[in-house]
Amino acid sequence: MRQCLTRLARGAGDERDGQLLDDSDETLVRRTGTGDREAFRRLVERHLGRVVAFAARVLGSRAGAEDVAQESFLRLWTHAAAWQPTARLGTWLHRVALNLCLDHLGRARNLPLDDVAEPRDPGPSLLARAQAREIGAHVNAALQELPTQQRVAITLCHYQGLRNAEAAEVLDISVEALESLLARGRRTLRARLRDLLPDLLGEE
Repeated sequence: MRQCLTRLARGAGDERDGQLLDDSDETLVRRTGTGDREAFRRLVERHLGRVVAFAARVLGSRAGAEDVAQESFLRLWTHAAAWQPTARLGTWLHRVALNLCLDHLGRARNLPLDDVAEPRDPGPSLLARAQAREIGAHVNAALQELPTQQRVAITLCHYQGLRNAEAAEVLDISVEALESLLARGRRTLRARLRDLLPDLLGEE
């Protein structure tokens, strides 16, 4: 998938790094809107991993997540010229990816858990890595059992690091409604993972 997006970003590669001194998202999107493929490549490199990780946790499928991420960035390329900085680009990409995920879930309700991305394990030992994989599998399985909006809310806030206001904007709900989703989702996860992870997601 990254190779496909990289191919799209080729062809106007005469720009040199020194010419993109202002590499803020807003500037790069504006330049992308003029057909600047180097600016687009930088946006892909900056945001692709987070969009894939988000979609993987919403869908429960790595392959589906890569499709969603590719389509999200293709839409960015297509609509960059008309993009208005009313929200951070990361928030916009999460909203586009979420809508694509919901379309995907509407077409296929039974999605495999085998390809869900696991949290990166920094531990050096084989035992630690095995334990982390097992815990990750339990958490991912429990996450997939949550209602879609609760799963998305927890993914946005706890895995993607979005602030509550940003996550609420992605979901197009109020902050109060988001906090309600988070509270219900946390309670459900704690109940399902109490023996394995008693301190999961902090205290209420």
